[in-house]
Amino acid sequence: MRFLDVDTSSATPIWRQIEDGVRRQVASGRLPVGTAVPSVRELARTLRINPATVSKAYRRLTDAGLLTVRRGEGTFVAELPAGDRKEERQRLLADGAAVFTGVARAVGADRREAQRAIEEAWDESQSGSGEGAGDDD
Repeated sequence: MRFLDVDTSSATPIWRQIEDGVRRQVASGRLPVGTAVPSVRELARTLRINPATVSKAYRRLTDAGLLTVRRGEGTFVAELPAGDRKEERQRLLADGAAVFTGVARAVGADRREAQRAIEEAWDESQSGSGEGAGDDD
């Protein structure tokens, strides 16, 4: 399993995709505190991208307090207070909701139709993955 994937054909910059991917994994707990993340060179090689791109994402994540660098050891997921983890999750949800709302409005969907699409996508994601079972709130 790869650490994360990027879409080189996306309009979203690759460094942003890396940053958002790490943020999602930290917020969800898939990257627990103290977990080493791949080195800049290793991730760049795996994703076949410029190391400066990975470095920019890691620097932004470090500046945001999600990653910490231990000289001579590597880069690790930083200790986050529970409130910060919840804030990060809420930020990611708000960002995703804004994108979805923009798409829904662009195609002429009303609020009820958009909500139905979210519920259907949620149900579909639950049936195949087993993740989040019982998370109805």
